[in-house]
Amino acid sequence: MNIEIREEAAADHPGIREVNRLAFEGEEEALLVDRLRAEGLVVASLVAVAEDRVVGHILFSRLPIETPGGAIDAVALAPMAVRPELQRSGIGSRLVRRGLEVVRQRGEAIVIVVGHPHYYPRFGFSAELARRLSGPFSGVVFMALELIPGALDGVTGAVRYPEAFGLGEQPADKRPTGNQQKPGGIC
Repeated sequence: MNIEIREEAAADHPGIREVNRLAFEGEEEALLVDRLRAEGLVVASLVAVAEDRVVGHILFSRLPIETPGGAIDAVALAPMAVRPELQRSGIGSRLVRRGLEVVRQRGEAIVIVVGHPHYYPRFGFSAELARRLSGPFSGVVFMALELIPGALDGVTGAVRYPEAFGLGEQPADKRPTGNQQKPGGIC
């Protein structure tokens, strides 16, 4: 099967909704994509296309880190989805690699993901890099990646997910931890 990875086009939106709905077994992530677009927060949105059909999708959006010295720009990788019958075929890995390349080319330095602790480290994501960041997630599923080496050196702060994520304010003792993951991705 020939897979093309490219930027999304407006004509891809129904296919993007479908792949997210199928991969996540519900509407929540598809609606998240719509809200991120509507709020103008999308940094990059890529699709995997096979035989004129969207079979995978990845989205990167604005995600500020509030520090004592001011806000630092970062991006969230969420959601990432592949049609269930094509998962574990390498499409997700191709989307992640190409997506990271695109956001790096657009000048981004830091990417945050909430996802599978045995999947995202292969791309350089690390829970250790995220340990000085607080937010509604913690534990091994909350990871960071430096697209510019040293971008997180000495950074301590709070990751502020935009309203589009529907998380609201969560006190530290109510944060999902361990293997609970949202809004990560299905590979």
